[in-house]
This record gives sequence, C-alpha cells and structure tokens, in this order.
Amino acid sequence: MNQRLTKLMNWMKTEDIPFSFITSSENVFYLTGFRSDPHERLLGVAIFQEAEPFLVCPKMEVTDAQNSGWAYEVVGYTDIENPWEMIQSRVNSRINNTQQIAVEKQHLNVERYEELSTRFPSATFVSAEAKLEQLRMIKDEKELASLKKAAEYADYAIKVGTEAIQEGKSELEILAEIEFEMKKKGIAEMSFSTMVLTGANAASPHGIPGATKVQKGDLVLFDLGVVYEGYCSDITRTVAFGEINDKQREIYETVLKAEQAAIAAVKPGITAKEIDLIARSIIADAGYGEYFPHRLGHGLGISVHEFPSITETNELVLQEGMVFTIEPGIYVPGVAGVRIEDDVYVTSTGSQILTSFPKELLFV
Repeated sequence: MNQRLTKLMNWMKTEDIPFSFITSSENVFYLTGFRSDPHERLLGVAIFQEAEPFLVCPKMEVTDAQNSGWAYEVVGYTDIENPWEMIQSRVNSRINNTQQIAVEKQHLNVERYEELSTRFPSATFVSAEAKLEQLRMIKDEKELASLKKAAEYADYAIKVGTEAIQEGKSELEILAEIEFEMKKKGIAEMSFSTMVLTGANAASPHGIPGATKVQKGDLVLFDLGVVYEGYCSDITRTVAFGEINDKQREIYETVLKAEQAAIAAVKPGITAKEIDLIARSIIADAGYGEYFPHRLGHGLGISVHEFPSITETNELVLQEGMVFTIEPGIYVPGVAGVRIEDDVYVTSTGSQILTSFPKELLFV
C-alpha cells in the first residue's frame, strides 16, 4: 500500500469513515499514480479502512491504469455499461457498513451524488477535500523534482516568448511560437491557457490573447506554465519593447520590490497572511493599492491552483515542503499592467525559488 493511501486510510479510521470515493482526476492521480482525463466519463478510486481498494475507469484505459503502477483491481466499463452497478457490487463485497462516505463535495456533481445516494441509501456524505488538501500541500522529493523540471521548462518558454517579440507581431503569433517550441521539447500540455498580453491588454489580470500587435513602448506580459510528469509550473514575466515611460517603469519597479520582499520573508513559521501583506503594503505605500486586486499567490502541484491560498486573511502557518506562487501585480487601465511571478518551495530555513528567468526589467 502506498504511503498516500495509507495516510488517507488512517484518517478514515480516525473519523470512522468506512468508504471513500474519490473522483477528481487530480486526486485519483495523487492516490493511484494513474493520470487520466476521462472527459464526461466516470473515473474514481474506492478506498476502505481495511479492504483492498479498487479503481474504476473507462474500459479503454484499463491497460494504461495497470501500467501506471496501480497494484489493485481495475474495474473497466464500456460506454454501454453502467459503472455504478459495478461499483455497488464491489463495495458491498468488501464492507457491510456504508453509513458514511467521504467524497469531494466540490467536485462530485448532482447526478453522481444521486447515484451514490440511491445505491447506498443509509449513507451520509462527508468532505474529503480538507484531508486531501493537507496531504497534497507538503511535497515529497519526487514531487519536488518534477516541479523543478516543470519550472525549468517554464523559464525556457519565457525565453522563447521574449525572443519572439517583434513590432507588428500579434499576441497570438507570439503565443503560437512559445507552444510550438514547447511541443518540440516534448511538453505535451501547458498547465493553463498561455497568456501573452501587450500594451493596454496587460492591464487585464486575466486578459485573453488576440490579434493586438506589439508596438514600441509596450510592456508585454507573459503568464504560462507547463505540465511535467503530472506537475505544474506557473511563471509571469513582464518585459519592455523599446523605451517605456517613467510611470511604466515606476509600476514595474514597485511590483519587483514587492515580489522580492515577499519571497525574502518566506520561511517555516510565518503565515500566508504575513507574506501577502508584505507585498501588498509596498504596493499600497507606492499609491497603487487599489490596482492590486488579487491574492499574492496560490499552491502549486498537480493542479496549477491548489491549496494553500496566499491571501491577506489566511492565518495558515507555512511549513517546509509547501510549494506556491508569489505573484504581485499592478494593473492601471490605459497606463500599464505588470505582474511578476515565481514558484517558491519552503525549505527548513527559508525558501528556494524554482523559476529562474531574470526579473530585472528586460528591454527587447
């Protein structure tokens, strides 16, 4: 039994939960080693206090699941079979008590909830999210190695993007060059939709790249990440195309100062709240507080956005093994949009920055 399953099973014993049914692709991968995107089809892993677990997936993926290292039963179903009947029979053959079922309440849709309720009518449902978040929050050495490699590829993608900038080239053209080069490197998947935003568009924190062309005097914002061995990176850099004005430079230097100060403060024992407020106060003192509308960062791992959230209200104490982003930004409509983001690992004494592309203002 792998350590992750054992930890979840021990939690189930402590909480007197006889049966967990985990259905998100991310948590199935975390617990089983099997990475799958089943689309609309059901994917799940059933876990018990003592009985042997089983994995359920589309029949076309059974061999892949077995080859992933999963050592227990794999239940495959075709598109004309009802997987819930298979699940019910296997659960009933393993345990008699289904008074409580742990599920991911944020992921389980109504249809699947109704299936479980119908087949296990005496059950009440409890949330497995908090425990799974806690387990995934602390990365082991293998996870850290994958995250470091994902960060290296993200650094390279930023390099490709900055070198692709030319006057008159559109955001989408630059984006296409980045993703083409990543495919050539063997990266099959970006961790989210790549962002290349120029000029006024960069002042939208979640802008959508389009046909806007780069012009002299623009700040160009890149926000991207890759998936490597199931783990995500996430980096943002903002660069100057030609000469920029004093206000743009001031905004950039303020964001850089805030980001560097927050990273310098990272260590076990400090709270997420304190880290956020360090960066936020620098931006506010410079007169741009209202233009920093989002949290300082978010956890990073199998999902590009996971626990913990680095916000000004989160009292969570940082621990060795956490990995999260630090990404302050200032977005002034009609003036400039700047964000600088790194992936940070909490060490025993401080932090290690996984992303390494230079942050001093780059002119291209």
